[in-house]
Amino acid sequence: METNTLHPGLPLIQDADLNGKVVLVRFDHNVVKKGEIRDPFRIDRTVGTLFNIVERGGRPILMTHVGRPKDKKTGKVLCRSDESVEPIVQYLEQKLHARFHIPKFLADPDKGIVGIDTSINLAIRELRRKKICGIYLPNTRWFQGEEGAGELSKNFALQLAGLADLYVNDAFGSWQPHASTYEITHFLPSYAGFLMQQEISNLGRVLDPKGPFLAVVAGAKYDTKIRPLYAIYEKVDRLILGGVIYNTFLCAKYGVRIKGVLEDDITLARELVEKDKVRRKIIELPDIVESDTPEGRIEGKYRTVSVRDFKPGNSYGYVLDIDPRSFEDSVVAETIRTAKTIFVNAVMGYTPHFTAGSQALDHTIDSNSGAMKMYGGGDTLQEFKSLCPGLYLSVIDNSNYYFFTGGGTVLTAIEQGSPYGLKPLLALVESKQKMQATT
Repeated sequence: METNTLHPGLPLIQDADLNGKVVLVRFDHNVVKKGEIRDPFRIDRTVGTLFNIVERGGRPILMTHVGRPKDKKTGKVLCRSDESVEPIVQYLEQKLHARFHIPKFLADPDKGIVGIDTSINLAIRELRRKKICGIYLPNTRWFQGEEGAGELSKNFALQLAGLADLYVNDAFGSWQPHASTYEITHFLPSYAGFLMQQEISNLGRVLDPKGPFLAVVAGAKYDTKIRPLYAIYEKVDRLILGGVIYNTFLCAKYGVRIKGVLEDDITLARELVEKDKVRRKIIELPDIVESDTPEGRIEGKYRTVSVRDFKPGNSYGYVLDIDPRSFEDSVVAETIRTAKTIFVNAVMGYTPHFTAGSQALDHTIDSNSGAMKMYGGGDTLQEFKSLCPGLYLSVIDNSNYYFFTGGGTVLTAIEQGSPYGLKPLLALVESKQKMQATT
């Protein structure tokens, strides 16, 4: 692992005394969909940190968030069984041949779990005596203090701190400053786990890339990606767009209408269009797939259309994929072939029905054997693995590939220009400063 790109003030797990200590570890194991693990990649990436804690005599208490139990409109926190950590624990037990305990706490129907009560003390004693391998707390977002503010957040963080001797953050994908990622660092000696360190080191390759730097960005909504998109635009030499983001850009540039693209988003995209008229960084994918319906890939109801035929006032159905022929276009192919750093945070088609664009993108990028290829985000990785399984298996240990566990975290760090603009990471640095001040 390269640590030379890490902040000198970042406290590292390898510098902590773990022997005989209860270690509270925040992971990003948010991989459960409707009660099942969709892809264990983010769990597997944290096994090294977990092993290191146990091997050095630490006793781990694990925690993660799963899904979005809090209703933003009503504020209610619902403890739904399909957002439980139980599938994660079952997976870990099978993989590690170890036993984990999930404590049960009283939950309010509207407010979620009020707090951590003394019923957990017996499990902690068993943990210290090595009767169990670890404790896995319930979904952190089931606790009303996790995403709460003020005293709610502080009290939950204090309860968490009361369970352990020190805290490790290995949850790169959980960049929001919640109680279990941010507030907790005020009350326990805190350290960055091995996955967190590796993610930060590789993030340096995106923030300070070897050029030419190509980014491929797609998304289902334009307005939510504006700020990171503009930050990426400033950093890249070339930019390829996909999904609704690309559709919105095309509407704004050519004066056409595409079903599903909002008028407000088209207005917002005109700024990017004007910027690119001068700087010409965006490489257009010329052949796109239009469909009469988003319900499926229905024979006779979809077709390939060319951006070159766009005229102001033209209207189109739903544009749901990129035709693979786009990646054979001389300008597109040359752009990908000559890039030295490629960052991908994109699913090009409307899955699961339209997948050819993503497949063609991944194989075309792979043909550039000399570039550093970096993929960010759960959806991006999931599509890569499911659509190109052979390719994925052949490159998973390739030093010219890196797969981030959190695409949103990468985009936010790019937007802010540094990983240490992320509050949970800044909190770790500040925690080390406090530890040094008291010794």
